[in-house]
Amino acid sequence: MSFNKPNPFNPITLISYDLPFSQKVNLTIYDLRGNVIITLIDKKEERGIKNVQWNAKNQEGQKVPTGIYFYKISTNNFESSKKMILLK
Repeated sequence: MSFNKPNPFNPITLISYDLPFSQKVNLTIYDLRGNVIITLIDKKEERGIKNVQWNAKNQEGQKVPTGIYFYKISTNNFESSKKMILLK
């Protein structure tokens, strides 16, 4: 299970998820067109509750515009996508 708060957000949102066991995790932010904005996590993580902040910036460190974004979290046996709204 995963969620982000606050949603809508400005300028930072916290994405939380729970890992039942150690595994590789990929957490990527996408825009409405499906373009990758930034990959926040792409590594093996230990089990437990995890929290990752996204500061509404892309891979180059530039602020992204107001709009709807999605985050996708995937592991070997789980995948979920959620909508986020950035308001400025």
